[in-house]
Amino acid sequence: MKPSPLREQSYLILLALAPEPLYGYGLIAAVRELSDGRVKLGAGTLYGALDRLGADGLVTLDHEEVVDGRFRRYYKLTDQGHRVLTAETERLAELAARARRRLAASRVAPRPAG
Repeated sequence: MKPSPLREQSYLILLALAPEPLYGYGLIAAVRELSDGRVKLGAGTLYGALDRLGADGLVTLDHEEVVDGRFRRYYKLTDQGHRVLTAETERLAELAARARRRLAASRVAPRPAG
């Protein structure tokens, strides 16, 4: 059985964590950048998603620190999270390739007037 596709926000959070652990604001900024500003996570949405991703074993707490008197929790991908992210990226790439083929075919074969 294939795993369910990820929600876009979850996919972007996992993708943001792929290179290195990040804390809340760093994740919010990375998701905004990855989505070209289209996805803007609020703190409540982010931490709710992190709780779900953590419960699913896809992310885990890496470390905590205090910076300028503010507490930061850094999250990282688990091995399972990396596998799920890789599989979802492949699924999306295959979907995009199918879409390109269908779009190309629609330009080649004109539809009959009706």
